[in-house]
Amino acid sequence: MTAARAPDRLPAAGWLVEPGTIRIVEALQAGGGATRFVGGCVRDTLRDGPHAIEDIDVATPDPPDVVMRRLAAAGLRGLPTGIAHGTVTALSGARRFEVTTLRRDVETDGRHARVAFTDDWREDAARRDFTMNAMSADPDGAVHDYFGGREDLAAGRVRFVGDPAARIAEDRLRLLRFWRFHARFGHGAPRAEERAACRAAAPGLALLSGERIRDEMLKLLAAADPAPSLACMEEDGILAAALGAGRFHVAALAALARLEPDGRAHAVLRLAALLAEGGAGAGGRAQAAPVLGAARPDPRHARGGARGRRVGPASRAAPGHASRRVGGGARPRAAGRRARPPARRRVGGARDDRVLGGSSPAGGRR
Repeated sequence: MTAARAPDRLPAAGWLVEPGTIRIVEALQAGGGATRFVGGCVRDTLRDGPHAIEDIDVATPDPPDVVMRRLAAAGLRGLPTGIAHGTVTALSGARRFEVTTLRRDVETDGRHARVAFTDDWREDAARRDFTMNAMSADPDGAVHDYFGGREDLAAGRVRFVGDPAARIAEDRLRLLRFWRFHARFGHGAPRAEERAACRAAAPGLALLSGERIRDEMLKLLAAADPAPSLACMEEDGILAAALGAGRFHVAALAALARLEPDGRAHAVLRLAALLAEGGAGAGGRAQAAPVLGAARPDPRHARGGARGRRVGPASRAAPGHASRRVGGGARPRAAGRRARPPARRRVGGARDDRVLGGSSPAGGRR
């Protein structure tokens, strides 16, 4: 029995014929310009058929200054939100469209990329992470697929464009993105080549900011059934690299997901189940703090234990009180009361200007 062939065109979808979309396309194609829809709007429409699309990304060979001029000539507002990387945000109807000039990578360092503009659609597609994200579509719905993304999407196969290890080395976050996409789009076990590349690259997660890890992990946890992906990540040491060493309760998370009453994924509750008491140890929970939005301990207070480390995601105090601290910090004081000057001590008969219980910049000199 032969597998069904992936479609060559997008199915009829409301977002394609919305007045706001049509105005954007007409503006960018004025004077012979070219434009295509790219990324998630193409992927999700091919997979799910006509349904609501939140983000519409558009690509064009024209540079950002030409894009801005064409939008203005059509009476549309353009915002230079990422002009250095070729991205303009266009406002049309009730939507925001991300319009990006075709690009190629000139230099990458695992986090940032230096790009150059190009007019080659395939070259732009080749810099994208997964084959299912490298597809594009003309305004009439014709799909352009250079790397087999339609077949991979239909088969539930998340595959990197090109060599997986090289693509992860360009941007370390792609390791977590792979497992997030596998949780959402994958069927069955992941490809061995991709899994091996992710396993080998896991130590590089230590070089990413807590905020980037948090964003990817919460998106992964919001998938309908993230447990199979998380089980692989635990087995390969990726959860420990992202959240800190310790035990993780994937089975507890899976049980919670089955009990969620409203059919909605509660990512933070699922994270709590994954890191349940008795699971990831204190060190693991400390490493997971950025995922929950909590502040990292301030290394300047290392000698004072937890002194000065704020608890919770917010850095602002509740109205009328100073921020609550853990450890040996000062007690909260009511708003409006003047703080006492820090205590001083004398060393050898002369006043020592170091503040007791902490240090100040420049070796203690003020």
